[in-house]
Amino acid sequence: MENILLLTPYSLGSLRLPNRIVMAPMTRFRAAEDGTPLPVVAEYYAQRASAGLIVTEGIWPSSRGQAGWRMPGLETSSHIAGWQQVTDAVHAAGGRIYAQLMHGGRQGHPLSRLDGDVPAGPSAVPVPGPVHVRGGMKADPVVPRVMTRDDIRVAVQDYATAAANAVSAGFDGVELHGANSYLIHQFLADNTNVRDDEYGCGSIANRIRFAVEVVTAVADAVGADRTALRLSPGNHQFGMTEVEPSPVYCALLKAVNGLGLAYLHLTDNDQYPALRDLRPRWTGTLIANVGENRAATSQQAGESVLAAGQADLISYGRAFIANPDLPVRFATDAKLNAIVEKGLYTHGREGYTDYRALEVDPEPIGAREG
Repeated sequence: MENILLLTPYSLGSLRLPNRIVMAPMTRFRAAEDGTPLPVVAEYYAQRASAGLIVTEGIWPSSRGQAGWRMPGLETSSHIAGWQQVTDAVHAAGGRIYAQLMHGGRQGHPLSRLDGDVPAGPSAVPVPGPVHVRGGMKADPVVPRVMTRDDIRVAVQDYATAAANAVSAGFDGVELHGANSYLIHQFLADNTNVRDDEYGCGSIANRIRFAVEVVTAVADAVGADRTALRLSPGNHQFGMTEVEPSPVYCALLKAVNGLGLAYLHLTDNDQYPALRDLRPRWTGTLIANVGENRAATSQQAGESVLAAGQADLISYGRAFIANPDLPVRFATDAKLNAIVEKGLYTHGREGYTDYRALEVDPEPIGAREG
């Protein structure tokens, strides 16, 4: 077998990863109405346990941060028990799994929230419409309520509490979703944070304050070695605007780099070369995602990023939907399954756990390398 960098082992803290292929977080809407993951979720993630690391779909830390109907939570005893089934299944299959904590902030709608309330964000700036709501309908977006200082303190604590719940549920760690237009990103971006207080747009130090407080609180709650952060500088999804990402994200990395976090998960884009700019400023493990708002990441693209020294691990999203055994397929140069659009965002097995894997040696791919 030729030397495939993606298939070489890697040590992530106390975790020994058999390869450098990470399953990226992807929303799939397989939760009950109360946010408890359905039993099929355990099967789905266990099927993909050959990944060096799995990062779950975004999980709301409390109902205050619920971004969509039938997205999962990590707030109640039912949620914890449901996720325990998932982590048990993944670990039994030899895998490793982090929970992604995703507070929606302004994302969300009263028709898609358990509390039926208006979501709150840094400023009264709605998402572009229309938005998807409960029952597959579309609705006009609502203007978010402006978070008070008390709301901010509660949100920081919600993250920390959910992180502790994740550890109780058997997760190996947590990834804080600071990307793709969710709450942490909303404080960082130009157009979603027009506050005039200490969390506002008056200075870079103010703009990054919420992110630093969340990272620090979670690291204190579960340990920095089980705390990770995902960022997508310059990502324009859902109407986000960041005219000059570099000064903001350089300052943020400087503020958290010395905490000893498990990893930084960074997406690149065509407008801002985040990997090139920020990799030299990060001393810990870096996971790169180079498929955001682009074609799905290929094996060759991942290899190129690793060979250039721009990352230690590569995350794959769409490829893992249809290929539960993605590392095996890379190792054997097998053809990848194509995604079937039907079933992507429904609530059952179809389009979720019914993609076939190759019949090969079950030993973790990459374990023989190095």
